[in-house]
Amino acid sequence: MEIEIATIGGYEEVGRQMTAVRAGDDVVIFDMGLNLSQVLIHDNVETERMHSLDLIDMGAIPDDRVMSDLEGDVKAIVPTHGHLDHIGAISKLAHRYDAPIVASPFTIELVKQQIEGEQKFGVENDLVKMEAGETMSIGDRNELEFVNVTHSIIDAINPVLHTPEGAIVYGLDKRMDHTPVIGDPIDMERFREIGREGNGVLCYIEDCTNASKKGRTPSEKVAREHLRDVLYSVEDYDGGIVATTFSSHIARVKSLVEFADDIGRQPVLLGRSMEKYSGTAERLDFIDFPSDLGMFGHRKSVDRTFKRIMNEGKENYLPIVTGHQGEPRAMLTRMARGETPYELDDGDKVVFSARVIPEPTNEGQRYQAEKLLGMQGARVYDDIHVSGHLNQEGHYEMLDALQPQHVIPAHQDMSGFSSYVNLCESEGYKMGRDLHVTRNGNLIQLVD
Repeated sequence: MEIEIATIGGYEEVGRQMTAVRAGDDVVIFDMGLNLSQVLIHDNVETERMHSLDLIDMGAIPDDRVMSDLEGDVKAIVPTHGHLDHIGAISKLAHRYDAPIVASPFTIELVKQQIEGEQKFGVENDLVKMEAGETMSIGDRNELEFVNVTHSIIDAINPVLHTPEGAIVYGLDKRMDHTPVIGDPIDMERFREIGREGNGVLCYIEDCTNASKKGRTPSEKVAREHLRDVLYSVEDYDGGIVATTFSSHIARVKSLVEFADDIGRQPVLLGRSMEKYSGTAERLDFIDFPSDLGMFGHRKSVDRTFKRIMNEGKENYLPIVTGHQGEPRAMLTRMARGETPYELDDGDKVVFSARVIPEPTNEGQRYQAEKLLGMQGARVYDDIHVSGHLNQEGHYEMLDALQPQHVIPAHQDMSGFSSYVNLCESEGYKMGRDLHVTRNGNLIQLVD
């Protein structure tokens, strides 16, 4: 069977992931993501109103025109998890393909909300839920399997396309967490089985985000204990404490909500995306928040909540807000500019339970936000976080478990691939033979 891989997006940047695998006459698309930095760099750009070709030219969504070079029918569109760099282009591109969108339950719900919120392209693809551990047929000879992984969002999976020539393992995005705060540990036993079954693993496509970092990525349990230590240390402070994290990081939000209660403060979730992700997770029974936890996304309701906090005393509340990357319209940035009823005073604490995404636009915006907070007298507690991506020893363990015949680095630019290339070469792979460093828009023929 001919096996061909189209590396469409995410092979020159962190973001706008999209890869297609052709096995015989069947094609499966993995991810359709947005490059958020390419949107943020333009003031007041509303992607919902833009045509897909304009967004492609802007570098915001994958240029999927290479799909016309694949001789086969798309049988499924498979996003790995609910982050926008993996699902953000579905509402703009999926309508081009007569295929269902197949994803885990939380991811499907986020995709559904995105499609409903943007009707410009009339996306009507069927939405199919599939749990980790389940499989579905792709054509007559191939099978799709979901393997449970751990990441900085709940319900993440790595899809595996089983073909007569061997398995194609799409390894974006994960860390090896054996003690997650929410959900099951990464299923390394299944990865090892896949490496030994049948013809083994024909190809492994891997996220290289942290490939330059030594050691292993700590568990979310480590971040939880770090966060507990920081919040307990300011328990006696009688002024304002504000926390920010990734709104999609439900495990981290859960920890913030619990520790707020421990230090005698009422937690409240503020910001559109904070309300969206936490509300969806609670509705789908992934988490059980306190019944009196307030979630407010609309600006007027947020400002009303801030007024109530100021009236009742900042010392009684822990606002958990959007804006950890310094996004211009996010809640924390508005607070830093003095554009909300919440007044920051000398000594007030701002807890960043997130790292800056290593990209110039984010770094610049985050720097500006921290400077503005500091000008108002706020004390910043930074970097209370663990990554959602594998460090070097995690990458080594995955290669050892899967023993892939071919490896394709992804989710980085050329400089970001270098450490992973070095690791692969130390394990016997060779550039141009079975280690394929590629660019967006290329085709790789694995089996003729």
